[in-house]
Amino acid sequence: MLDASIVSGPVRLLLLIVGPLVLVGLLLRRRPGWWRRRVPIAAAAGAAAAGLVVLVVQVLWRPFPDPLPRPAVLFTGLTTMALVLAVRRGGGKLAAALALTGVVLVGVSGAAQVNQQFQAYPTLRGVLGLPLIAQVRYADLPHGPRPTVTAGPGQPLAAAWRPPAGQAASGVVTTVDIPGTRSGFRARAAWVYLPPAYQSTPRPLLPVVVLIAGQPGAPRDWFDGGQVNLVMDRYAATHWGLAPVVVVPDALGSRLANPLCVDSSAGRVFTYLSVDVPAWIEANLQVDPDRAHWAVGGISAGATCALQLAVGVPSTYPTALVLSGQREPTLGDRAHTVRKRFGGSTAAFQAANPLDVLARRRFPDSAAVVAVGAQDSLYGAQADALAAGMRSAGMTVRRATAPGGHSWVVWRKVLAEELPWLGFRLAITAAPPTR
Repeated sequence: MLDASIVSGPVRLLLLIVGPLVLVGLLLRRRPGWWRRRVPIAAAAGAAAAGLVVLVVQVLWRPFPDPLPRPAVLFTGLTTMALVLAVRRGGGKLAAALALTGVVLVGVSGAAQVNQQFQAYPTLRGVLGLPLIAQVRYADLPHGPRPTVTAGPGQPLAAAWRPPAGQAASGVVTTVDIPGTRSGFRARAAWVYLPPAYQSTPRPLLPVVVLIAGQPGAPRDWFDGGQVNLVMDRYAATHWGLAPVVVVPDALGSRLANPLCVDSSAGRVFTYLSVDVPAWIEANLQVDPDRAHWAVGGISAGATCALQLAVGVPSTYPTALVLSGQREPTLGDRAHTVRKRFGGSTAAFQAANPLDVLARRRFPDSAAVVAVGAQDSLYGAQADALAAGMRSAGMTVRRATAPGGHSWVVWRKVLAEELPWLGFRLAITAAPPTR
């Protein structure tokens, strides 16, 4: 049951209707004055709570740049309304306990609708933060070098590799701390996917894909909402166990932090991702040392970060996956962003802003996938602007869309569909896919 879908089928329907049904139950009352006094007070309290949340989160606190999801605002109001209706209903302790349980169910229903919009947690396993089926402790993995297989000059890795007997059928997932040796950045644990072929002896020198979560977010998001290990396993199943090694470092420091992908007083994130993370990969994982076969990708604010890395250190990350990226690094608006993260310096902002960098420099050896959901009205135009800027700077650009909005439904699908191209780009396979 931990791996049953909570975003489709009967569970989704149950989570959709339980909140409104409970609220209707809390409204039912026949005492005189109930509809004249308590219900209007509850409705007013709900509206005030929703308005207060918008004011605090979007105007005063501003922990993330995008507007609050509408279901979050709606169910903040409905849950508050339910709480006011539940308080002092009378009927004894059992009735009070049932009423308060109903309030919790309204809140759960609201959280489920927010999750439905982004599909960050498709299963209960992700909601509870339990280990993945394929997850192992980093300390339990075999460490140390093994005999390796490499491709000849101009050949893809697939031409030189045939899986040995007993090769694993699927990859493994682990977590590990990647220290901020040069940056001093205090990152949460990174998540790592090691394909079936990586576990073999001899071992092919596989390419590397560094992925970055959105904001708010955490590295695990790529394995819950993104199901990146399953996507890579499906690719590996048709390529003799070959797939990129995937490393998902932390780019935030905490779920709601937003240091942006720059070196600032909020943390030297750019140095962490461009220096510390690659150095750790090379020192601790037996992978292809040719960074021409490395890529960086991200979703939403993480996609903006990925593009910053692709134009900031193209020799390390010459390939990028920009999935629903923002037009520019932002905390909500440019003036606020420049003041908070760039010390008020517009020049410093322009030095880090990908579109400004793309206007000044050329990147003929770089390539990128720029993707967005077909129904994502907020990020669609931004994706067009980014793609145009990349093309004008000489990048090879693949523009992709998938049905859906700003959600993991889109990002999972695009990742799976673009993996054949990525495999060619990273020298796993010989022939580029046609489209």
